Amino acid sequence: MRKSLLTSVDSIFSKISESMALFLPVDDPTGRANYTRWEEGKKWSEALNTVKSPKDFFFPQVEDLMKFKVSGKNIELKNTAKIDEDFVVFGVRPCDVRSFDVLDNVFLSEPRDGYYAARRKHGIIVSVACSKPSETCFCHTFGIDPAGEYGDVTVWKGENELFWKANTEKGEKVMELISEFTESCDDNAADDIKAKIEKIAEKLPLRNLSAENFGGDKTDEYFDRPEWKSLSESCLGCGTCTFVCPTCQCYDIKDFNTGKDVIRFRCWDSCMYSEFTQMSAGQPRLTQLERFRQRFMHKLVYYPANYDGMFSCVGCGRCLKSCPIHMNIVKVMKTLGGKADE
Repeated sequence: MRKSLLTSVDSIFSKISESMALFLPVDDPTGRANYTRWEEGKKWSEALNTVKSPKDFFFPQVEDLMKFKVSGKNIELKNTAKIDEDFVVFGVRPCDVRSFDVLDNVFLSEPRDGYYAARRKHGIIVSVACSKPSETCFCHTFGIDPAGEYGDVTVWKGENELFWKANTEKGEKVMELISEFTESCDDNAADDIKAKIEKIAEKLPLRNLSAENFGGDKTDEYFDRPEWKSLSESCLGCGTCTFVCPTCQCYDIKDFNTGKDVIRFRCWDSCMYSEFTQMSAGQPRLTQLERFRQRFMHKLVYYPANYDGMFSCVGCGRCLKSCPIHMNIVKVMKTLGGKADE
């Protein structure tokens, strides 16, 4: 483990950015944090979470896949995706790092998604422990430690110092890069910070929310529950929850004719939309109840059925903050079988 002065963080960012692109949470003019490419003058945000999750770096909201031009019987293809540049994403919270495991299961299973795989290969994740977990956090429900070691490098933030620990070979390269700003310290140097984080986490209102009653063998138990009607009736189908969610992976592929060539691009989609997966034969989920149920059954039942019990939720709390009618996975879990302190 190594440590650095908090006052040297801009020098560290500058050093990293000399070798590769560096992205970190930065407050926008409204005070909301989002990932921004670092440059001189950009300040690391103190916000717990960014509005959009860092999955955007590996599974972009919109990405051009290729261009092609048709001339008679000839088709000219051009790869337009930028997927071969190294980059660092700094400030990723433990819940968001876990979300990459959820996405990996989907995009790195055969047939592998080459665009996603290339970005995972070139991306370096520097996680930062959650110094002050929020009342909307429930990562413990899914076995995530807000003070734990995640990513290629883990950072713990003290009052005047940062403590760094490399977890992978890619992490070791980052630590070598910034070695002039850090010095060796005891492996237990961050224990006091970890203990403070755990004390805060123990007092969170959703600390005892349980997922033990959900899982891959619960389809028959939950699919026809009458509670879905009351839970879904106020849903607007706006899709906000899916767009802020770090683990949602639905997308659509479309072609756009520019007049000179055709651009094929991929963009996020949402199971909450009435046109999602619509085919010539119609929409397989005709009602908002069916679409609402699909989202939460996927998170709590279908996904764990396919991936050895792993849930497709990491307890980041973004949907709790963003839903305009305050309907979210916590309310669904409590209503259908979760346990939590009221």
